[in-house]
Amino acid sequence: MDTLLAGLRAIVGSAGLLTDPADTAAYAEDWRRLYQGRTPAVVRPADAAALAAVMQLCAGRGVAVVPQGGNTSMVAGATPDADGSQIVICTARMNRVRAIDTVDLTMTIEAGVTLKAAQLAAEEAGCLLPLSISSEGSAQIGGVLATNAGGNNTLRYGNARDLVLGLEVVLPDGQVWNGLRSLRKDNTGYCLRQLFVGSEGTLGIITAAVLKLAPRPREYAVALCAVPSPEAALDLLGRFQSHDPGQVQAFEYMSGTGMDFVLRHIPGAVLPLAARAAHYCLVELASPRQKAGLREALETVLEAALEAGVVEDAAIAESEAQRAAIWRLREEHSEAQKREGASVKNDVSVPVSRVPELIRRATAACEALIPGVRAVPFGHMGDGNIHFNLEQPEGADGAAFLGRDHEIMDTVNAVVRDLGGSFSAEHGVGRLKPYMMAEWRGGAELDLMRRIKRALDPRGLMNPGKVIPPG
Repeated sequence: MDTLLAGLRAIVGSAGLLTDPADTAAYAEDWRRLYQGRTPAVVRPADAAALAAVMQLCAGRGVAVVPQGGNTSMVAGATPDADGSQIVICTARMNRVRAIDTVDLTMTIEAGVTLKAAQLAAEEAGCLLPLSISSEGSAQIGGVLATNAGGNNTLRYGNARDLVLGLEVVLPDGQVWNGLRSLRKDNTGYCLRQLFVGSEGTLGIITAAVLKLAPRPREYAVALCAVPSPEAALDLLGRFQSHDPGQVQAFEYMSGTGMDFVLRHIPGAVLPLAARAAHYCLVELASPRQKAGLREALETVLEAALEAGVVEDAAIAESEAQRAAIWRLREEHSEAQKREGASVKNDVSVPVSRVPELIRRATAACEALIPGVRAVPFGHMGDGNIHFNLEQPEGADGAAFLGRDHEIMDTVNAVVRDLGGSFSAEHGVGRLKPYMMAEWRGGAELDLMRRIKRALDPRGLMNPGKVIPPG
């Protein structure tokens, strides 16, 4: 190990190598604190050439590596094992915006740039990077792409995968694939970039990307609505899409329980409605056109929905500050649940039409499994992705509750599978959920995944224990 560390230091310098346990501890624990690993070193290369040399050295010595961006994974996708044998490779120093082309509407950006910084760079150039997630202040582009992040605007712009035109990737043997092309059409062979997007660092390490941009919206209209049921929320979504689907940028669902947690635990959170409700929707309209009439469209749809009993109350943002305050009620759900106590998270998706059935059936199944459990479904109703989280019963032992996490997840997933859904919508598989892969993606599909993994990483040194189950 001393020889390996000396070799790594020679490549990245003292500033690029952390070995003191006090410095590496934060890199060895996942955001949810479900897994605590150990690592002899955190390597922080400043460019792809240095990373390639690091990978060649580690591959030559048979040392496994764990790629890590902002370490915001919900499924421990970037956490090393507890045996202390795996090297963490952090991309934070690869943090340049290389280019923005306002004619092609593209951004060439390195893996260590945070999503928020990328959004701001695009905005300064008069464009929009439409990807938006709750952890965008710390999540880095490389990790965002490696997990195929979804987020709030998938309804209109698609997942991270849909925004990628080109990639630069360091392979397990240290080769660098430079696929940083900005072409909208390129039909020459296999689409390799999509192999790495969503692979969770098990096939290679993304070091840079060419991303699609969009025209920056000049007008927004945002409302928080109280609705009587999940069915009413789906009805409201349909009304907005029927009115003008091109205007709808986001449509989010929140349960009354989840909103109560936010109001209880998040300082400054204020409900802009006359009374609390059992269910809420956040709708955002956006347009790059000036005087697009979004406020009028919002009022027209909401007025009809109020008359029909689909909406019980609504608050429309009158300023950018009010828009941000409404969005904060949605974005702070995960943090509020963390402060409330132990929670088991389920990032699931079903066809949009079946979201209300998912919420009702999964809630009933979990309440039957654990009396007093508090269901906290919320998320992206517009694309069928609901974070169906379960909070421990009041006064219960948190550790004991978390000890039943697989039982709880399996209970939710039984409903999801019956509805034709997926156990992972946008968070990935990571270290938490590979055991589900054989049942959900077995047969030819999982066999193909294993063949791809063996072809690119025959010694299994890239992010071991993530995504692909043993076998």
